[in-house]
Amino acid sequence: MAEITAVPDEPGQPPALTAPVLAAAASQSIVRDQIITPFDVSGGIDETGKVVAINYDKLIDTFGSKKIGQALLERFEKVTGHKPHRLMRRGMVFSHRDLDLILDKYEKGNHLFLYTGRGPSSDSMHVGHSIPFEFTKYLQEVFNVPLVIMLTDDEKFFHSPRLSLEDCHKFALQNAMDIIAIGFDVKKTFIFIDTDFVDGGHGGAFNKNVRVIGKRTTINQIKGTFGFGDSNNIAEFGFPAMQSATAFATSFPFIFGTNTKQVAKIPCLIPCAIDQDPYFRQCRDNANKLGFVKPALIHAVFLPSLRGAETKMSASDPDSSIYLSDTDKQITKKIGNAFSGGQDSRELHRQLGGRTAVDIPFQYLKFFLEDDDELEQIRTRYESGDMESGELKKLCAGVLHEYVGAFRKRRAAITVEVRDLFLRPRGLEWGDRKAEEEIREREIERLEKRLAELRAP
Repeated sequence: MAEITAVPDEPGQPPALTAPVLAAAASQSIVRDQIITPFDVSGGIDETGKVVAINYDKLIDTFGSKKIGQALLERFEKVTGHKPHRLMRRGMVFSHRDLDLILDKYEKGNHLFLYTGRGPSSDSMHVGHSIPFEFTKYLQEVFNVPLVIMLTDDEKFFHSPRLSLEDCHKFALQNAMDIIAIGFDVKKTFIFIDTDFVDGGHGGAFNKNVRVIGKRTTINQIKGTFGFGDSNNIAEFGFPAMQSATAFATSFPFIFGTNTKQVAKIPCLIPCAIDQDPYFRQCRDNANKLGFVKPALIHAVFLPSLRGAETKMSASDPDSSIYLSDTDKQITKKIGNAFSGGQDSRELHRQLGGRTAVDIPFQYLKFFLEDDDELEQIRTRYESGDMESGELKKLCAGVLHEYVGAFRKRRAAITVEVRDLFLRPRGLEWGDRKAEEEIREREIERLEKRLAELRAP
């Protein structure tokens, strides 16, 4: 594996909170609730001093989002004609804001677009970073819509005392190639690096929206949402307006056209990790006041650290992460050292079985193994004690060998020329008449069925 250049993680990336760090805090008997913000993620500490895993149901209540239940999954499949992604089926994509409204609009044949991003803090991504991009690729294929990917090199610079702007830009260029290797369609995908796009002559409409949003956002709102104080620099206070502007189609006239009144009605769906939600709560608060449609969100859980489920993978902690540049040998070693939910002895394991809820190799299989039936068989065998930790780790390593190996092959084919094409502001191909006609036909069938029900005695 190439040497990973990184700094302690910054907002929007996995923070440098490892299980040992949290355990050290726990030893001081400090009771602390879980913390989930763009700048800090940890499961917290209970009254016994135990480091606890992140409670995602509690997050739904705290953030005021909605749980993705079976009824919504069934509606998603009915409307799109596609089986929900494995992350949706298994509750790894677990929460949303207005996904139901997005499905309503899509069913009626209305256009939409996708938006996601990354804050580049290192020159190589790990598998935890690849998950939201893989899911976004799936959504792009399902809805057949444009995708905008924002690489926030400026944000990294604003928040980090160690990184230069040149460092952040270099990381963004490397990360762009990793993201492209996930398999995005160049005809439907625009990737931009903040400093290049804003300063490169195509960011006029984007900058206009930044200013309009910025004027509607108060310092108190930013302080209340992000916990900023007087020691934060003024650029940090201003950045949320930039992240919000990307959620509005009028920021990209070269993609969506210049009829701002019509373009402003195009809704945006943002797939992201739950720690990014605060940015878009601000965005949603201001959207309608500015004549925009509120962006919808769909939230994913964090891929846990190799050290344990109390926090997520950290780009600045190589021992907590599996990088997309790791070799099979490195992956096998890391999985072999991962936190296990097995019992202390073979006899006890056979008697009590493994604890899949805290077993990291099993948790990784939930993320990366496609076959639901195979996953259930593994869970049953491990929890019954029939499968030992060593066998489970071997299975997990094999799945990751395949996943990362396939990525490495795709990554080797991504040239600078390919990257620059994705980064070039241009029109995108999206939607097709056949697909739109099929949507309209489904809507007509739905209305005819409803009319028949109303006419029935």
